[in-house]
Amino acid sequence: MSDDVIVVGAGPNGLAAAVVFARAGLSVRVLERAETIGGGARTTESTLPGFLHDVCSAVHPMGAVSGFFRSFGLERRITLLTPDISYAHPLAGGRAGIAFRDLDRTVARLGRDGRAYDSLLRELVARDAEVAQFTLSSILQVPRFPTTTALFGLAMLDQGAPWWNERWRGEEAPALLAGAMAHAIQPLPSLAAAAAGLALAVHAHARGWPVPEGGSQSIVDAMAADIVEHGGVIETGVEVRSLDEVASARATVFDVSARSMADIAGDRFPSWYSRSLRRFRYGNAASKVDFALSEPVPWLNDDVRRSPTVHLGGTREQIASAERDVARGRHAAEPFVLAVQQGVVDATRAPEGKAALWAYSHVPHDSDIDQTEVITRAIEKVAPGFRDTILASTSRTAKDLENYNPNYIGGDIATGAPSLVQLVARPVVDVDPWRTPVKGVYLGSSSTPPGPSVHGLGGAYAARSALRHEFGIRSLPDLSPGSPAFL
Repeated sequence: MSDDVIVVGAGPNGLAAAVVFARAGLSVRVLERAETIGGGARTTESTLPGFLHDVCSAVHPMGAVSGFFRSFGLERRITLLTPDISYAHPLAGGRAGIAFRDLDRTVARLGRDGRAYDSLLRELVARDAEVAQFTLSSILQVPRFPTTTALFGLAMLDQGAPWWNERWRGEEAPALLAGAMAHAIQPLPSLAAAAAGLALAVHAHARGWPVPEGGSQSIVDAMAADIVEHGGVIETGVEVRSLDEVASARATVFDVSARSMADIAGDRFPSWYSRSLRRFRYGNAASKVDFALSEPVPWLNDDVRRSPTVHLGGTREQIASAERDVARGRHAAEPFVLAVQQGVVDATRAPEGKAALWAYSHVPHDSDIDQTEVITRAIEKVAPGFRDTILASTSRTAKDLENYNPNYIGGDIATGAPSLVQLVARPVVDVDPWRTPVKGVYLGSSSTPPGPSVHGLGGAYAARSALRHEFGIRSLPDLSPGSPAFL
């Protein structure tokens, strides 16, 4: 018996596509090459028993604003813990920039730069839902909220161009924004990094940066349960190598990288499309370390101790210098480090009195150099005594990350560099970039708009396109908890 739809890949995007299809009343089968589902949104005991570590994604600001997850009612299915402090940025001498969820409180703590920070972000924070709609859709679509789009564009120009320091007088405010921009693993300043950082900052002060209780795996498990509840089937340990293996389905959505899509299709795609997929550029990488600690990290700054997310790397200028090194293919002596201490809000992550720490540094594409010591030194600088708290650690280099998940080519956890060019051509310039030239074949991974992060929208948009073109279904099904399949 053939399926209406086959979804290849059970990461967040693939599962989101399967949720949409199953809710539309179609028979759907999900095929995952690994023995477990989730891709980067998995949680494991990678160091010691009782210490829960997220494999890749750890904090979910984009999940909180994703149109798919809001329709899915994610906050009604799992416990999302939203802290008072979205992220912190320690500096020398025990100082720190603190991004409170409360914008007024953040502004008050930034001293002479408070007014400048407020004027940059306040109007956008008030328009948070519109910012999310603009940044989490295809850039080629006509903006639904032109005023918000214009305001966001002006802020991008302010913080993404060589004059990005003109409005600042101190170190805390620009460091706060630089830390958020560095998530893009792009040179600083740049418009693409500014777009990513500003969106993250806006959501930090509007809805916060939530942490799923028990780990990112809970998001994946909620989607998988919904798929099965509505008749879908999920199979693991099944690798799809060609389109012939899924030819029985009326539609197939691939949650794979652009390069893997080209390999699977072989000569079935027109040459121009295959060339576009193979030219798709992969960016620089992350190298990750999980730590099991005897106690919470002894940060010098008390507010940093209360923040689940911590950005390390010093001042804005120091972070920009480190990101330039990585962009030139060099390992920075003191790289940007993103650390997450989920136990600040989630007691399930480690045995009582102990702590689990998630951390990665930015490294050049395809790096095979272990970053455990580099990350340890970076934390020790602003948390003296950290080294003495380490009970165990587990490291994954950039190469290891690709071996774990082939979508992370060279350790690129964005599945394609989120440069300005590749925000337009992701992976091709098209108003419907999820639909390939082969009938019934769709690409719905982070290699398509809106790009990286756990939001499910790449898969959901691919499913929407397939429903319209393959099944004549133009109304999206109700995805909310407890609702029946769309008939």
